[in-house]
Amino acid sequence: MSRLLTFALAGAMFALPAAAQQQQWFVPGQGQQQQQQQPQRPAQAQQRPAQGQAQRPTPTPPPLPPGQSPPAPVIAIVDVPEIQRVSTAFTQVREAIEQRRARLNDDLQREQQRWRDEQQRLANERAGLTPEQLRTRERDLQDRITDSQRVLRDRARDVEQLAQTSLREIEQALGIVIRQVATSRNVNIVLPRPLVIFNEPQFDLTEEVAAQLNRMLPSVNLPAEGAGEQPPARPAQQQPQQRPQQGQQPRRN
Repeated sequence: MSRLLTFALAGAMFALPAAAQQQQWFVPGQGQQQQQQQPQRPAQAQQRPAQGQAQRPTPTPPPLPPGQSPPAPVIAIVDVPEIQRVSTAFTQVREAIEQRRARLNDDLQREQQRWRDEQQRLANERAGLTPEQLRTRERDLQDRITDSQRVLRDRARDVEQLAQTSLREIEQALGIVIRQVATSRNVNIVLPRPLVIFNEPQFDLTEEVAAQLNRMLPSVNLPAEGAGEQPPARPAQQQPQQRPQQGQQPRRN
């Protein structure tokens, strides 16, 4: 295919001057233009060597002095998912994150039910409220919903950040342990198990790395969850403060 394209391009390049000559035969009054174009052709020919000089390759740099050759490869294998499965720190973080996510989801469900109940209560009391009272109650409910949503979003963000920070700490500890075990075995290349099709058991360092990781990092220090009951408490604190204002509004009118 490339040869065919080369021949086609070459044929097109040779066909262009012939077509130009045919156009010169049939167009009258081109004698003067041909005389003006002929002196320009040597200029184009002079430019071609300049282009050829610009495309010349740069001189090859001198070779570097011989350096130290790398050592002979000594390969070992590590199964990272298996290490995570038996790691006490990883199990602790996974269970703690799952519990916090479950509590967050329960709080979200309770808050949504609370919002629906208050909206229904406001709809039932709508007939006995003045327009100003109705606007105040609606605005108060919307403010409390917005505030609860913000608190729940902050809690969700804190849980995700805690998960990332804890997993990063475990990952750093695992890297240190792998280097320690590899150095003790004079291993200079460690491969993950998915990249290896077959290996002898002597090349597998998974069990030793997992045991050393549990000794080095048995657990992770997780901060206490201090915002567990914050969303349900805020609406209860705001309602007593705003109801007297709603009772005072008819007196002003």
